Parts: sequence; C-alpha cells; structure tokens
Amino acid sequence: MIIAIDGPTASGKGTVAAGVAKHFGLKRLDTGSLYRAVGLALLDARVDLADEARAVAAARALDLNAIDEARIRTSQAGAAASKVAAIPGVRAALLQAQRAFAADPAGAVLDGRDIGTVICPDAEVKLFVTASLQARARRRFGELRGRGEPVTFEQVEAQIAERDARDTNRTDAPLLKAADAHLLDTTDLSIEAAVEAALRIVEAARLRRGAT
Repeated sequence: MIIAIDGPTASGKGTVAAGVAKHFGLKRLDTGSLYRAVGLALLDARVDLADEARAVAAARALDLNAIDEARIRTSQAGAAASKVAAIPGVRAALLQAQRAFAADPAGAVLDGRDIGTVICPDAEVKLFVTASLQARARRRFGELRGRGEPVTFEQVEAQIAERDARDTNRTDAPLLKAADAHLLDTTDLSIEAAVEAALRIVEAARLRRGAT
C-alpha cells in the first residue's frame, strides 16, 4: 500500500505521515527533506541557488542516509528548498530515488508536494493536508523559536506566503491537490486529532479496496 500525502508548508502533513506510517508499520519518506538537503548543500558551498548545473549535481550526489535533520530544519534551508525545487533538473534527479522508495512491496508513506500528482499518481490512498496561513505561521514560528532562531511571527508568515506562491506557481510539478485526494484541513485540529482523521480516511479507502 502506497499512501501519498501532500500539502503546503507547516500544514501538518509530516506529522500526519509519521503517525500513519507508525500505525500501519510502513516506512516513510519526507520528500521535502531531499530538497532541503540540496538547498543546504548549495548554501554550504556558497553557490547561487539559481545555478541549475550545481543544483542538479547536488541532487544527483545526495545520499538519503546522510541527511542532517537538524540543519535542514532551519528557515534558511526551507527557503532554499523552495527555490531549488523549482528547478526541473533537480526534480528529475530526485524523481527516481523517490519512486524507488515507494516501490517497496511492503508499502510506504511519502509526504511532499507532488506525491499524489507526479511521484506516485497511482497511490492507493492520497491525502491533501492543509491549514490556514495564520495557523501554519504560528506552528512554524513556534518550531523556529524553539530552535533559537531570532525570527518574528510576521517574518515567518511572509516567508510561508512567499513559499506558497512559489510552490503553487512553478511550472514543473506545482503544489496542487490531486483530483482523487482526500482533503484534510488541520487548522483547528490537534496533532492527535489530525492523525486520527487521516487514519479514518486511510482505513475507509482500504475497506473500499477490499483490504484486510
């Protein structure tokens, strides 16, 4: 069973994906971390994020098992990820790695921005997780301040709005809800409630397919 979970920044899709994966005993891939790692590699090398050749090279050299989770979760890495993700060559370089992960016969949960539309269009279950801009900004602000980043709520809100625009308007694999995806709005949901809502959606889909 492949479960595709898409959504914008700080919508809760990663938390939902982790909960769903744990419940069903499936492995999980946060595909956004791949783009964050590529963006971070360019930042570390002091390379222009618009340098397509260097960005593609970084994507091709990426080791999924060597991603520094702590360093890729900064606001700077997030902004860099959105910029390199708009480069078609980078997306193409990471496409096969994501599909190979999803091809495991045991099944998998993948979360990102184009899982249900591009990476795994035939996924058995698709969710599109969203929330209001204000709710997402509050969540991300709390995360960043918790890590000691000197940011204001207004800065975080503006950064998320900018990333939303970039992700939804890019030419290659823009962020959008797949036609057959189930919408899950987490604006007013706790972590536990969001995961429970997602599990209900997945279980209902499995029953419709005759799964046991």
